[in-house]
Amino acid sequence: MNSTFLPTKTTNTKAIVINALFIALTFVATMFINIRLPIMGNGGLIHLGNVPLFIAALVYGKKTGAIAGAFGMGLFDVVSGWALWSPFTFIIVGTMGFIVGLISEKVPGKRALVNTLAVATALIIKVVGYYFTEVILYGNWIQPFGSVPGNIMQVVIAGIIVVPLAGRFKKKA
Repeated sequence: MNSTFLPTKTTNTKAIVINALFIALTFVATMFINIRLPIMGNGGLIHLGNVPLFIAALVYGKKTGAIAGAFGMGLFDVVSGWALWSPFTFIIVGTMGFIVGLISEKVPGKRALVNTLAVATALIIKVVGYYFTEVILYGNWIQPFGSVPGNIMQVVIAGIIVVPLAGRFKKKA
């Protein structure tokens, strides 16, 4: 068997360290760089946790993106008093990270355009995912619209920050 295709302790250790780093960065950026919106319903939260999430997905791929998003933001929900939201966040944001990484890896074309498409897809996942999460949690079809502007702002701001930098980060990685 050709040993060049077998994972080594070094590559496994590197992947674990990178995943842990991006879980921590996503958690910290969500926890400490945020603004709660005082609008109808749950209101929403604008945070920069999507910045390290998107960097993880665009630079290191779909697995790291999924892990960083699911565990980083899921952990935020648990420690911030929103534990009820954690399973939903784990699935929604994990899916966002996975899909952003998948699109970046698989879709050919200019990187900035492909990465913008990936972030736009994450935006749809976030808005739809959290809309239906609020419908489930609050039993109301109208109230969740109050969180949509905050969810849009989170992803758009993160995209504006990350898309121009992702190519540079990928070269350094």
